[in-house]
Amino acid sequence: MTQRWIDLIGAVNVRDLGGLPTTDGGTTRFGRVLRSDNLQSLTAHDVDRLTGALGVTDVVDLRTTVEVVSEGPGPLTHEPSVTVHHLSLYPEVGERTDVQADPLLPWNTEDGVKIWESAGVYYTNYLRHRPANVVAALRTMAYGAGATIAHCAAGKDRTGVVCALALSVAGVERDAIVDDYAQSGERIEQIIGRLKASPTYAPDLDDRPASSQRPNAQDMHTFLRHVDADFGGALTWLRQHGWTAADTDALRARLVS
Repeated sequence: MTQRWIDLIGAVNVRDLGGLPTTDGGTTRFGRVLRSDNLQSLTAHDVDRLTGALGVTDVVDLRTTVEVVSEGPGPLTHEPSVTVHHLSLYPEVGERTDVQADPLLPWNTEDGVKIWESAGVYYTNYLRHRPANVVAALRTMAYGAGATIAHCAAGKDRTGVVCALALSVAGVERDAIVDDYAQSGERIEQIIGRLKASPTYAPDLDDRPASSQRPNAQDMHTFLRHVDADFGGALTWLRQHGWTAADTDALRARLVS
């Protein structure tokens, strides 16, 4: 079996969406869609591997404009064979990483300590606030010339939701979708360590232990249940925002063997 984890020097939460079981007995294809944490620190070797052996031609960058500007142009922005699609899933209101937008974020304060609450419910805000960008992200996966790599900062929440929707459209078994989301927890210390080294993210993370950032499988189960209950399922929600049968066919053809 092909290894799903992709080990790079400048990113630690990179894996392929291939090898996942579908409800009709198939599996998803390797080399079509990758997911990652921040790509800002890719080395020349990393870039060569992504654009060469891994065939990446499209980047879905789910970070806010604040994050992108603060971090500066990443290495892949200089590659003529790569198109970067900036598709933020947050309303653009924060000063750094939108932690200033407390009413829209899944944090509550108790005794002066910020506590993460109901991440799975919160994730539906991405669909409510930035539907066009979610649809555009999935269309990039469906129609890209080569492989697409989707990322945010940690590569677990925003990226996890977009990948979960893509896998749902492809007919991947729900438990496998949840397992893929939770797999980021295997590298959470490395992920948070990288972000704390960045002036962009450190102020929002210094008072939070890495364990508080670990993705919980139950959160993705909750999100997908809410997509079913609130929107009639991933495909119904997508159709309500301009997604077509041709888009579904294209994404399934890309992802399913």
